[in-house]
Amino acid sequence: MTSPRLTKIDHPPATLRDMVQDRMREAIIEGVFQPGERLIERPLCDQLGVSRTVIRETIRYLEAEGLVEILPGRGPIVAPITRDEAHQIYDIRRMLETAAAVGCARNINPDRARSLNAALARLKQGFVNKTPGAIFRATADFYSEIFDGAGHHVAWDVVQRLNGRISRLRMMTLAAKQRDRPGIEHMEAICSAIQSGDPVAARRAVERHLNDAAAVAEQLFDAEDDLSEN
Repeated sequence: MTSPRLTKIDHPPATLRDMVQDRMREAIIEGVFQPGERLIERPLCDQLGVSRTVIRETIRYLEAEGLVEILPGRGPIVAPITRDEAHQIYDIRRMLETAAAVGCARNINPDRARSLNAALARLKQGFVNKTPGAIFRATADFYSEIFDGAGHHVAWDVVQRLNGRISRLRMMTLAAKQRDRPGIEHMEAICSAIQSGDPVAARRAVERHLNDAAAVAEQLFDAEDDLSEN
């Protein structure tokens, strides 16, 4: 006797916990909550209209993502990003994103090219509207297409675990005036190289993007150090 077949749920509805996690994550990434700021349960419950249980679950989840830190005697705070953590994140991104771009370029087909174009268009619109949440989601979608096109699903799981901290660094650097090129131009170059089926150009485009972002982050950390010393 065969077991009954179940139909696939293509778009499962977001749970209340998922929605609260998304809202809190975006607030941290956008700087609504500053590094070191305490996350107090009662005001969060009142602002979001949810129970303490949901807030506590959300804080534990965001702690696992590295966005929240629990301090003895103080409770949860927004975790700061240190210079050393930023160096490590950029090193990981160089390894995983260049490999994914190379693999996607080698596997490129018309469907994937269209999906990349659509993801890039959403990203551009986010920059036009200057909405950090939309930029965060569209950037994740863009990279998801690249990793999926390369077949690097395990690597994408690793990136998703870091996505909150990656996005905080991205928000620090994308609009910075110190950049050699605007962030969206780097994304366009990556997309073009992949669509052309040129793995070497794809690798170089990703490396240029990350080297530029890492250099800007370094300057921003230097500026913070100067302020703390004065």
